Amino acid sequence: MKRQRGHKARLGLTPVQLWKIEDQGHAARAMWNLIHDLWTMTPKCQRSLSRMDTEIRRARKEIDWLAKLPAQAAQQVLKTYMRAWVNCWEGRAEAPTFKARFRTRAAIDIPQGRDLRIKRLTHRWGQVWVPMVGLVRFRWTKDLPGVTKGSHPGRVTGARLVKDALGWHIVFRTETLVDDPTPHQGPGVGIDVGVTRPLALSDGTFRDHDAWLTPKEAERLRRLERTRERQKQYRKPGERTSNRLARTNRLIAGYRARAKRRTLDWQHKTTTGIADTFGVVGVEALKITNMVKSAKGTVEEPGKNVRQKAGLNRSISGEAWGRTVTLLEYKLADRGGHLVKVPAPNTSKRCHACGFITEGNRESQAVFVCKNETCGWSGNADTNGSCNIETATKHQAPEDIAGVRTWSLSQWAGPEASTAHPVAL
Repeated sequence: MKRQRGHKARLGLTPVQLWKIEDQGHAARAMWNLIHDLWTMTPKCQRSLSRMDTEIRRARKEIDWLAKLPAQAAQQVLKTYMRAWVNCWEGRAEAPTFKARFRTRAAIDIPQGRDLRIKRLTHRWGQVWVPMVGLVRFRWTKDLPGVTKGSHPGRVTGARLVKDALGWHIVFRTETLVDDPTPHQGPGVGIDVGVTRPLALSDGTFRDHDAWLTPKEAERLRRLERTRERQKQYRKPGERTSNRLARTNRLIAGYRARAKRRTLDWQHKTTTGIADTFGVVGVEALKITNMVKSAKGTVEEPGKNVRQKAGLNRSISGEAWGRTVTLLEYKLADRGGHLVKVPAPNTSKRCHACGFITEGNRESQAVFVCKNETCGWSGNADTNGSCNIETATKHQAPEDIAGVRTWSLSQWAGPEASTAHPVAL
């Protein structure tokens, strides 16, 4: 079985190399914008990939600063742009737009893996060939297939240079040959995601984390954001950003990048532990984009509790539920497990012990009390929701998953569940 993965490593650039890569990054962004302008101005009957390719070749010959971008990287910009339109036409994404300089992450593609010439130098450093830049050092934190002796058979198919608040990184695209995973023999579990308790499992346990930033870091970030708003008041529309405002933006981006690294670290460790323990995991099929929409409304019909909803939106975005599900999905597949997405309606209102649904079942955000006189189950609301997700998983999972149809309710609901009250879906 072929397994495709990505590995990100930080680059150690000299000042000259940094200057060359920055030029390539700006040229790649400008190439995207020129292709976008040409595409939108060209009549639909005359749009074609071959014409765009011809115009790219002509532009690289006539414009010196566009020629700083390697030819293969320029071709990859065109392919990425066309793929963006295909994703739009198939309903998976919005239409591609103009890429602004300060709101777009710079990226440069190296599509051919054979051009990289990867070599390990020391225990901590390796080197890679970047077209029109030369040999560049990068942090060696993981063995690469086809490069390290004793690693899985495979190869590096390509790479991409990306820039974030910490500087330039290289992302290797790897392809390894692994044996087909054997079916996971672990039990099943349902997971309910939240803000107060990030992950609640149907076995009664939780997966919690501390704040992504320490109190001092959070206070520093708050002060920097207030400073930025004050500095922006003195900037006229269209005026160049001052050095002080640019420095403030860099500091804010650094703190946010630090929080994101800690988030990723916790998500990887947590999802790896869940994938190692459980064979089938059920989660809600949430539409997170709709959940984080603003409540401000319109001028004619203004919204209510706008600031409170904005705070909730920030909390939901900070938990990155979608990324947690993505990590779980591929890690379970690597171990022979399965991820099942179940409908979200009524998972928090239904009593998992008797199936009774009513608006008053939740006494508070954290406590669930069943109003059914013959049941009266009470406990953590998130645990109740995860048990409902687990029950729905057993009814929705594919038939070929071993053991899904034979799980008993008492295994998940705990001793409080009574077999006299069947779960209603």
